[in-house]
Amino acid sequence: MAEHLASIFGTEKDRVNCPFYFKIGACRHGDRCSRLHTKPSISPTLLLSNMYQRPDMITPGVDPQGQPLDPKKIQHHFEDFYEDLFEELSKYGEIQNLNICDNLADHMVGNVYVQFREEDHAAAALQNLSGRFYAGESSFLSHFLFIIIVLTE
Repeated sequence: MAEHLASIFGTEKDRVNCPFYFKIGACRHGDRCSRLHTKPSISPTLLLSNMYQRPDMITPGVDPQGQPLDPKKIQHHFEDFYEDLFEELSKYGEIQNLNICDNLADHMVGNVYVQFREEDHAAAALQNLSGRFYAGESSFLSHFLFIIIVLTE
């Protein structure tokens, strides 16, 4: 029985644990999900939920004032954000992957996934960045739901 449960953990067949949360650290149902959102205690990968705010997030191609945005400006905004974030996170260890979601689903919009080479580097980043600010907006980590997840290939 235990072997069977271990083999289906985090899959669609697992009726207890949410497979979406297990895979990406986010679930479209949020707190209303009927399954458990299990957070690992340690991982080389960190999730910064909703951290990246596109300039045209409300209406694609249009800024908050309703003016058209040049795609080059949007790309430049993204590249500046990526470089800033990579530079800051690199202070805590070697980064294997840095992915920023360009997905408009509420549970994934602007999510940033950073995978460090070592788990202790991720733990150091989590500890040292707590309470920080980014771009004058709310706190860098405490405002954004910040959890540790394991990315599976």
